[in-house]
Amino acid sequence: MRFSSKELYGLRAMIELARHYPEGPVPLSNVAKARDLPLPYLEQIASSLRKAGLIESIRGARGGYKLSRAPGKISIGDVFRALEGRLVTLPCHLQENCGIFEDAECYCTKEVACAARDVWEQVHSLMSGVLDKITLADLIAQ
Repeated sequence: MRFSSKELYGLRAMIELARHYPEGPVPLSNVAKARDLPLPYLEQIASSLRKAGLIESIRGARGGYKLSRAPGKISIGDVFRALEGRLVTLPCHLQENCGIFEDAECYCTKEVACAARDVWEQVHSLMSGVLDKITLADLIAQ
């Protein structure tokens, strides 16, 4: 299982914003520099996070981005869902993933009769539970 660069960069950016909560907005260029992220890609990621309601943008000379709620109220799962739609993509997990996710391994055409499907569903459920339990506050406390 691998996470996309969008998920990893998005999480790094959210951790940086959480570090500055509730001080006020942080310019995206500062986030990019602090977390060594490419600014153009970070702008795309920030757009997705804003549309999902996880961050707010503030215009003006003292503008930037800030979390829309406390770091303890935003989970890794929230961030990943905002950026990729699904928390976990596993090989042979769901046929609907074929052709949608670049890294998805869609080699199984026997989805319904697959003996491993129950295992993948359990893995998905456990991973989702872990990612939904860990918040940005947990990450910045470490």
